[in-house]
Amino acid sequence: MKQRAIRSLGTPVSAVGLGGMPMSIEGRPDRARSVATIHAALDAGITLIDTADAYHLHADDVGHNETLIAEALASYGGSTEHVLVATKGGHLRPGDGSWTQDGSPGHLREAVQASLQRLGVEQIGLYQFHRPDPKVPFAESVGTLVELLDEGLIGLAGISNADVDQIRQADEILGGRLASVQNQFSPAFRTSQSELELCAELDIAFFPWSPLGGITNAADLGHTFAPFAEVAKERGVSPQVVCLAWELALADVVVPIPGASRPETITDSATAPDLELSSDEMDRLNAAG
Repeated sequence: MKQRAIRSLGTPVSAVGLGGMPMSIEGRPDRARSVATIHAALDAGITLIDTADAYHLHADDVGHNETLIAEALASYGGSTEHVLVATKGGHLRPGDGSWTQDGSPGHLREAVQASLQRLGVEQIGLYQFHRPDPKVPFAESVGTLVELLDEGLIGLAGISNADVDQIRQADEILGGRLASVQNQFSPAFRTSQSELELCAELDIAFFPWSPLGGITNAADLGHTFAPFAEVAKERGVSPQVVCLAWELALADVVVPIPGASRPETITDSATAPDLELSSDEMDRLNAAG
């Protein structure tokens, strides 16, 4: 697996990561298949796994995905020394299918302690503030990340679902230590283009979540994805691989984190860094949507 050396992360990570959300929310597979999916990602050379305490179904199921990932890493036969587990806090699922926010310093501190326990570590590799809370000043939430960094409870700090001004503000509050930004981005959802470009300018890792959003299979691809299907057919790969390769080509700081719940899915996605798109192909894909 090709890697990306992004200044803000300090150490290289695989060019494609694994998003753990599908293994823990609605429609989740059984535990054995989820563990097999994580093991397949590790076999493919993936060293970035993204999770969150809110990836669960019921109110008594908080942290399901974190526990699952910890179990899979512990049972993996090879080395996991260089795997960066990135988790998030501040976004909650009460258990009724809804999502709420709590960006208060008190909640974030409690969430970090709980995530540390579930992941079975003394320090969280990368901790991300999951979503700005309109009830709490953004600076207070990010200020808590500063404290957690200084106390050594987290190794790196990131934010998610943030706009350009919030990225600049967070990096300033963190004293230039903002490691990552995780926003929704895909061929069908390009509204975070400005945030991606800012991250490239500042050499901050940009993790597109739902990077394959809208792609299911070539049979029902709409107008937006038709060029991706065409390039895929010409290259003999899946449209999903073309999609990820396109995102990787947009900036050196981009590390897509496709969600997966089957080993074959993440194994396919892991081949994307090997697909180098021509300038003509990039023009066709950039014009889609």
